[in-house]
Amino acid sequence: MLVFAITTEQVASADSMTPLDRAVSTPKGPLSSPYPDFTGVAEDGYRAYMRAGCNGCHGGGGGMAVSLTNPVWIYGDDDDTLFRVIALGTGSLSPNNAFAKFGYKRKGAEGVEGPMPHFGEIIETDADIWKIIAWMQSVHCKERATGC
Repeated sequence: MLVFAITTEQVASADSMTPLDRAVSTPKGPLSSPYPDFTGVAEDGYRAYMRAGCNGCHGGGGGMAVSLTNPVWIYGDDDDTLFRVIALGTGSLSPNNAFAKFGYKRKGAEGVEGPMPHFGEIIETDADIWKIIAWMQSVHCKERATGC
């Protein structure tokens, strides 16, 4: 069994890390939702989505940005990708082109193809981003032929 010594400074540092910092400092792949049963926190996620103003662009069925109910998400729908899309933004609105530096590319095209601004400092905690993702997945599942 491996045992890692974690100092109180490391815990405090992790707690003070913004989602943007976490997305930039974590290698691609291991970001994973702490809410495997996303339906349990979906309502909290909807409230966080509204507080962050996501509905201003994504609305009920899209608008200025793509709809979250589309059957295919253009960057993918795994936890790591969704966290980074929100925290880092995309295209010219991603700080220092951080999203593209992780190797993400569009898997398709939408009627609306503008970049997404980064919300990794606006949404203050990883938990809120994960809850937003939980809500997105709950809505997205209803639209997918295979469900979740």
